[in-house]
Amino acid sequence: MEPKGTIVFSTVGRPYYGFDVFSVNLQDSHERCLTDGISINFNAQFVDDKDPTIVFVSERSGAPRVYLTRAGSSKTEQLPAVPTSLFHDRPVRKNDKLYFVSAHEQPDQPFKSCSALYSTNLIHSNKVTRLTPYGVVDYSPSISQSGKFVAVASYESLPWAGEFHELNTDIIVFSESDPDKRVIVCERGGWPTWSGDSTIYFHHKADDGWWSIFRVDFPGNLEFSGFPIAPIRVTPPGVHCFTPAAFHDGKRIAVATRRKDKKYRHVEILMSNQRSDSGFLGYHRFRGESAQGESVVPYLEPVQSPIKDLRMLRLDGWFPSFSPDGKFIALNHDFDSKLNGGLRVIKSDGSQRWTLIKNRIAFHNSWSPTEKHVIYTSVGPIFQSVKATVQIARVSFHPSNLNGEDGEISCDVKILTGEETGNNAFPSCSPDGKFLVFRSGRSGHKNLFILDAVNGEFDGGIRQLTEGSWIDTMPCWSPKGDLIAFSSNRHNPDDVSVFSIYVIKPDGSDLRRIHVAGSEGSNDIVDRERINHVCFSEDGEWLLFSSNIGGVMAEPVSWPNQFQPYGDLFVVRLDGSGLRKLTCNGYENGTPAWHPGGELDLGTLRLGSENGDKLKGQFDEPLWISCDI
Repeated sequence: MEPKGTIVFSTVGRPYYGFDVFSVNLQDSHERCLTDGISINFNAQFVDDKDPTIVFVSERSGAPRVYLTRAGSSKTEQLPAVPTSLFHDRPVRKNDKLYFVSAHEQPDQPFKSCSALYSTNLIHSNKVTRLTPYGVVDYSPSISQSGKFVAVASYESLPWAGEFHELNTDIIVFSESDPDKRVIVCERGGWPTWSGDSTIYFHHKADDGWWSIFRVDFPGNLEFSGFPIAPIRVTPPGVHCFTPAAFHDGKRIAVATRRKDKKYRHVEILMSNQRSDSGFLGYHRFRGESAQGESVVPYLEPVQSPIKDLRMLRLDGWFPSFSPDGKFIALNHDFDSKLNGGLRVIKSDGSQRWTLIKNRIAFHNSWSPTEKHVIYTSVGPIFQSVKATVQIARVSFHPSNLNGEDGEISCDVKILTGEETGNNAFPSCSPDGKFLVFRSGRSGHKNLFILDAVNGEFDGGIRQLTEGSWIDTMPCWSPKGDLIAFSSNRHNPDDVSVFSIYVIKPDGSDLRRIHVAGSEGSNDIVDRERINHVCFSEDGEWLLFSSNIGGVMAEPVSWPNQFQPYGDLFVVRLDGSGLRKLTCNGYENGTPAWHPGGELDLGTLRLGSENGDKLKGQFDEPLWISCDI
């Protein structure tokens, strides 16, 4: 039986991106917004220098899809020839053909992306042709000026090695008419762009630490015996240069730059000796708080689901937990973008929000299944050592306060753990509401404990559930009460970056590992799993979690900061079978919650809801890109 219900989850930074596609006339510097000013719009390509028609990616329908906006028209068309997929990227239109990256076909093994290049003829046929060989991963396509050759940044058939600061891709070229005959034109590179049919520019991180643009001269013959070719660096050290785009005239290249005295990227143009200021330049950027268009980030946003009876909603916040009747969701929210998130409650239709704890760090919530006025949370700093003071808190309030207007409501915060007991976090309440399982560092290691949900650990109301010199964390009590699922690195305690799913009975018996990426010893990549935020379906037969096993969908250097750009949501049966991927994008998705039963009344919940926070922020530069070199 397929999983069903409603899943609410978080995506790092995504609700506040507010990207639109803009163009600027290089003769008069007039800037024009080309997209709707409401949704997330990015990675556009002009058809040619004389036609400002663009193809671009937009998330306006709940998933990244390919759209076309014609010159002089306010109408935007979703291209029907593109197959349904959770992810599309880098569309290019050339000679009546559309080229695009899609993820609608699953990879042949874990830790391999499903990013592949496809094409379709927009005039004569809706047939979609896969240009990437099966088992191969391709990113960032570019089509030569004549349309004869295609360049991609390819991971080839290798499984993902876990890197994301700079992907280990090569620049590969093949003929559009014979995509199976591929040659490595240049080793180590990403984001290729053609200038004519004979020159390819691309980026990679130079040996001196600066991201730079390189050039390779393509001989126009795939039979050339001198491949791979040594590239020529065309941008100097001292400035990061990314994502090159060659003009159609072959004389100029636009690049995104990050200079030492700037916090954000800017677009700059590299000129040849023959100067030309004609044409226009396109790019995506944050549309700004004062721009026309939607200025509200909705509390909840519908997201496309790959499973018919499973509804998915993106949350503006973290660590959601449903009330017993499903009418409300508890969450943590970043008040100052420094992880100082308080405790809030929203209606499950996204229409209202209240604040219970403010200006105090709180994270990971568990609403009592038996008390509609009680929420358990962790109070104290997140991502800290075993000795840091983090407490389990029981937050109670009067239920009638959730019937009034938005705002702060009074509550009582009762600390359930001792003052000098270390790092206590990630509470999960038992189905009968009597106990909490949580992670504690009081033993010197992060293991699981169970305590009284009302009186806490005082008067002997606590016992240790797991024990060992490893990390057991993020537990979740099953709806039947018979199992507790959690993440642990006990299979490889020396590596704090690998976690798998384990289940154990509340009495400490029948501990076992749920193998998701293959059985133990079946391949050499099983122990690279990073699985967190595990929770159960209503019937206890499915597990929902976030993981790295889907690899990377796009070049992370081209996206805003993501701490883990490989984080996607998956479901798997309790016996490890039936693995399904629920999200597929370049973001970090996590902290999911599964509604415990029945259909939610989502009311008027929709994309572009007027109920939410004000759009603010900028392009958050990846934290691993530094100008202090």
